Amino acid sequence: MEVFNNYTRSIIVLLLFCMLYGVIVVNLYFIQIKQSDFFKNLGNKQYNVTIQSYPQRGEIFDRNNKPIAINNDSISAFILPKTISNKEELTTFLEKQFPQAVARLDAYEHKNFMFIKRNLSEEEITAITTNNHPDIHLLKESSRFYPYESLGPILGITDIDNNGLFGIEKQYNTQLQGIPTTYNLKKDAKLKHFYFSKETTQQGIEAEPITLTIDADLQFKFQDILDQTLANCDAKEAAAVALDPDTGEILAMVSAPNFDPNNTKDLQIETTKNRPISECFETGSVIKVFAALAALEENITTIDEIIDCENTKETKIDNIRIRTVVPHGKISFKDIIKYSNNIGIVKITKRLGTNLYDYYKALGLGELTGVNLQGEQKGFVNHPTNWSAYSIQSLTYGYELTTNLLQLARAFAVIVNDGYVITPQIIQQKNIKKVGPIVSSQTIQNMQDILEETIQSGTGRRAKIAGYKIIGKTGTSNLLDNGLYNDDKHLYTFVGAIEHNNYKRVIVAYVKESKKVTYASLVAAPLFKKLAETILLHDQIFIT
Repeated sequence: MEVFNNYTRSIIVLLLFCMLYGVIVVNLYFIQIKQSDFFKNLGNKQYNVTIQSYPQRGEIFDRNNKPIAINNDSISAFILPKTISNKEELTTFLEKQFPQAVARLDAYEHKNFMFIKRNLSEEEITAITTNNHPDIHLLKESSRFYPYESLGPILGITDIDNNGLFGIEKQYNTQLQGIPTTYNLKKDAKLKHFYFSKETTQQGIEAEPITLTIDADLQFKFQDILDQTLANCDAKEAAAVALDPDTGEILAMVSAPNFDPNNTKDLQIETTKNRPISECFETGSVIKVFAALAALEENITTIDEIIDCENTKETKIDNIRIRTVVPHGKISFKDIIKYSNNIGIVKITKRLGTNLYDYYKALGLGELTGVNLQGEQKGFVNHPTNWSAYSIQSLTYGYELTTNLLQLARAFAVIVNDGYVITPQIIQQKNIKKVGPIVSSQTIQNMQDILEETIQSGTGRRAKIAGYKIIGKTGTSNLLDNGLYNDDKHLYTFVGAIEHNNYKRVIVAYVKESKKVTYASLVAAPLFKKLAETILLHDQIFIT
């Protein structure tokens, strides 16, 4: 009987072990086979992190290969919320050093990754390393640095992830960013460090650098001059463009006030504007240059034709009142432009009729320049179907049409480059895009003679530089204020060019709402002269 009981107990124990083994086998089956994907994913979530690593962002260079947007290492701090070892100590530290991170901690409790803060200051890095909390990790990231503050409105900036937000950084973001490489990260036993797994899930493509036509040193010098002009004239804003009229390359494009692209904490949107392309205005008498060009090309006048300007500041033509600043009697067409007489120029352009509109459009006024920069405004030229009895006179001296500075520079370049309309370039390239010639060489010569005399003894004489050929024209216009022209708010503009032997440069500038001057001849012409002297010295163009 005792033997039987022992045998029975042995069988029961064996059966129990078999059942237990069976349970284990079944569980292993479910774990290893049926639920293998679930547990693999669970393990991966706990110990693996898949990230994308972008290549170093492409640098941007000026025309002389000087770096103007470069990469700069920054340090970021992060935690792994699902594997925090001591939440109480971590929270205490974060409340003291990074209170904004504490507010996000609960929301990220079940996440694999959370940034505490990116782009840490030296003080913040020291606080983290001194505390040496096991749950806080440091990560080196790439950020952007801009050596030339004056290039801010052109280059734009990047965000915390190094994505372009505006300007060149935004326009060419794909080229500058490249394509990221995807990696699988695993943490080590101490939970402090990461290493890249040997397997790369997707190989990226390197970023490409960009070279601009801008001369960074010239840009810096132009910026300094514009800032001084704003201060001296107590003006609201100013802008300037320097252009190679033969190639269309933009050498400088300056806005004032501007912003520091390395310090955007209190960024004001107004200061980020690239004003030479983003701001369109009625520019006043500088437009007479193009009205005169059209009249000469159409052979409806000559530079020597005598026009009766009636020796008055105010008259009526076809019952439309015309005003001019300085009265003149009977003077030549050349002198009408030279002295900027409104009465005389209107008498000539009335002969043009709607052809005036056609020439303005052929010169690119009221059209995008093709420069491929964000934020360019095209402006407009009032179409003849919308003309009133006042339109011819308004269009003659710069009203009923709005242009940006780059449009003016492109149009004025026609007088310097043998009659071609060029496409301005901001990115260095071999192809020069131009159309024309749209006017004859005789018209070009006549316009150069007129505009050179304008500088020598006319309204632009404050732009004269001894020993160099300077051509140009001033313009003063009233600004709209709540839909009405304000006699106390003006735009002062100058369009001009420097020539010396084979050297040619077009410079266009404006100053807006000066509280100390009333005419472009007193502010825009001297500004042009300073800019022209600067570029001549910069390019080492000396009189021999």
